[in-house]
Amino acid sequence: MLLEKASVQGYLTTDDLFECYPDAAEDAERLSVVMLSLRSRGVEVVDPEADPAPAETGAGWESWAPVEEVPEAADGDSVGMYLKEMSHVPLLKVEQEYELALRIEDGRKARAALLCAAGRKRTLERARLEALVQAGVAARDHLIKANTRLVVSVAKRYIGHGVPFLDLIQEGNLGLMKAVEKYDVHRGFRFSTYATWWIRQTITRSLADQSRTIRLPVHMSDRIRQIYRATRDLEQRLGRAPTPQELAAELGLDPKRVEWVLRAAWVPLSLESPVGEDEDSELGMFIEDTLSPTPVQCAYQTMLKEKIEEVLGTLTAREARVLRLRFGLDDGNTYTLEEVGEKFGLTRERIRQIEGKALRRLRHPLRSRQLKEYL
Repeated sequence: MLLEKASVQGYLTTDDLFECYPDAAEDAERLSVVMLSLRSRGVEVVDPEADPAPAETGAGWESWAPVEEVPEAADGDSVGMYLKEMSHVPLLKVEQEYELALRIEDGRKARAALLCAAGRKRTLERARLEALVQAGVAARDHLIKANTRLVVSVAKRYIGHGVPFLDLIQEGNLGLMKAVEKYDVHRGFRFSTYATWWIRQTITRSLADQSRTIRLPVHMSDRIRQIYRATRDLEQRLGRAPTPQELAAELGLDPKRVEWVLRAAWVPLSLESPVGEDEDSELGMFIEDTLSPTPVQCAYQTMLKEKIEEVLGTLTAREARVLRLRFGLDDGNTYTLEEVGEKFGLTRERIRQIEGKALRRLRHPLRSRQLKEYL
């Protein structure tokens, strides 16, 4: 599928690769193999955040969106302060990336040599290795700071997904630092292209972990984003919202699977969420409680209880008491003939006779007519 897409548009973007291999960044070797395999077939892999003009290899370093375009409403002044500090570090050209990566590699080798020597190196040689280590650390810091705008460009795409903008940047920076540690300058692909995978991986994992009250697995979050992208594409083509069957055909999935993923994408809301212009009400106030009686039902039950009391008042005290115990009219607990007989000191048969007589009296038209309207 990737080769077919490359043959149509002439190149592939990191978005294309991330969609097909969402977890590839977890395995640095696998990521490198995928990119090298494509490169060997003459397929150029570009980063849409850093290389908006794929045909101009190496020209993308000048084309990142200026930091002023980042929405400032996300986290207030703290975002502006961070972006201002970040803009002081100039962007890198391809040659500069390559040079810094070589310094980082030399610094790692020098550190390994110092550890292996364990004090056996001569003073001059040790000083040279220590200088290489320091140069590697400085090059690492420079490469990270110079690519923080790439982190912002990627993080902007995930604003509004439930995680604050600064937190997205922080997660992206962690991915950038991982990319610096894993990058192999001799593989031949650009650092920004490689780093985008790591940045997106850490951000999407952060969204999966933090954006929902009920955590979803990372692969499910990736599938949800894939369905959302397909939904937007189909809406533009069809001029309406696509059906689950149309989404399934577009993605090559089972329709039931698509419906299940869409249900999993629902975001729970708190019943205590404020609503209204003054936010003086809560969402739970406007949701019907189907388990509790409505005001009409409460009024109906109160009137029925009053009417039953009125009708029972026409019976003798003993008859009314027997019916209350037998049908649980007082506390909701019903009693057997034997239990009622024990309370009155009468036999089971005598209680049955009293109950029968009381019910016959209630069936008299003068009394039953008053209760029929509640049936």
